Amino acid sequence: MKFFKSLFGQVVLAVVIGVIFGVMAPETAAQLKPLGDSFIKLIKMLIAPIVFCVVVHGIAGAGDLKKVGRVGVKAVIYFEILTTIALALGIALAFLLGPGHGMNIDTRSLDAGALSSYVDTASKVKDQGTVEFLMKLIPSTVVGAFSNGDVLQVLVIAILAGCALSLLGAPAKPLLNLVDQASQMLFKMMSFIVKLAPLGVLGAIAFTVGKYGVGSLKQLGYLVVLYYVTVILFVVVVLGAILRVTSGLSLFKLLRYLKAELMIVLGTASSDAVLPQIMRKLEKMGIKDSTVGLVIPTGYSFNLDAFSIYLTLAAVFIAQATNTPLSMSDLLVILGVSLVTSKGAHGVPGSAIVILAATLSAVPAIPVIGLVLVLSVDWFLGMARALGNLVGNCVATVVVAAWEKDIDLGQARRVLDGEIAVNLDEPAPEPLPADISPLPAA
Repeated sequence: MKFFKSLFGQVVLAVVIGVIFGVMAPETAAQLKPLGDSFIKLIKMLIAPIVFCVVVHGIAGAGDLKKVGRVGVKAVIYFEILTTIALALGIALAFLLGPGHGMNIDTRSLDAGALSSYVDTASKVKDQGTVEFLMKLIPSTVVGAFSNGDVLQVLVIAILAGCALSLLGAPAKPLLNLVDQASQMLFKMMSFIVKLAPLGVLGAIAFTVGKYGVGSLKQLGYLVVLYYVTVILFVVVVLGAILRVTSGLSLFKLLRYLKAELMIVLGTASSDAVLPQIMRKLEKMGIKDSTVGLVIPTGYSFNLDAFSIYLTLAAVFIAQATNTPLSMSDLLVILGVSLVTSKGAHGVPGSAIVILAATLSAVPAIPVIGLVLVLSVDWFLGMARALGNLVGNCVATVVVAAWEKDIDLGQARRVLDGEIAVNLDEPAPEPLPADISPLPAA
């Protein structure tokens, strides 16, 4: 069938097979975790050099450094506004619907040993001040940033290199061409790896079902359902409205365009697995590579919308489950602390639990041991976290590009309507000049 010849169809088939395998042979399925882990490692291997090449070529090719700086400032402002909305939504729905009410958990009955490694890391995150966080952005060596795979550090190096090449002008042209050729080579390598996505998804899904079982959602099902509903509400209502108002584009058409990448994220619970493909697809929509190269990598650390919802929703849930009363000042503290701690999520091992522990540590009223309650369903919550974060960053890129007139809206509509077939192996076309009027909104 034609459906199963596409990457999307193969990933869907892998999800179905993984679930069946996990139910029929759970012990064997639980041993397939290396398939998913290996696929993500292969992707991460290329993320740093791809981000470097895309950002350097985008900035140097843009020529206007003032505009690059303006794009960065607008992106950060947008990130902060959307993060605050996401955090507030999580608190509001948890407070109104009370997913933890009635559980009556005695914290003395919970196993503190299950949290020891998370809490140790969380204390380091919590104690990290603004200066320490900014210092982390500066790599010890250029090579070290790439070997550690720290996207933000690579982004810093890439911005410096792009600005330097831009100021050097014509003499730097051969080097800029070399960077572009390296980028094409890396994307071709990525196209090889992406063909393995069905195997990676199969391993990740089979492991999850085999280890936790299909019934693993029953105990905390209300929390899981509420979280998924909240993320969907945020994506459809908030992000959908912002996308429509700023660019006139349809969120559902954008999701359909990204369906293969979204299925990979659903299966692996990691948005890192599709970062290079997402950047490429947004460029194919007609967005300038300089905007894509700045907004997407920065958003992976600063624009975690679904993760922000998780922080506040889980914090209030734990308080309710342990019969811990929360005042309005406590809720405001959770909101304020989460606004800071959410920025340290990317790249921290077991980031969701670690950052949640760091957040709760700053709110004495809520027992940190309550984190044990969400450990068993963290993987399932992680699927929605990764999906919501990815969609949020794609929308952010389109919005910032529309503000800066860095997107050919005519081409974007034709791509989203399926009138233009997208081939990721071909170089992304240059957007039309800003003075060319886009097509009218559909």
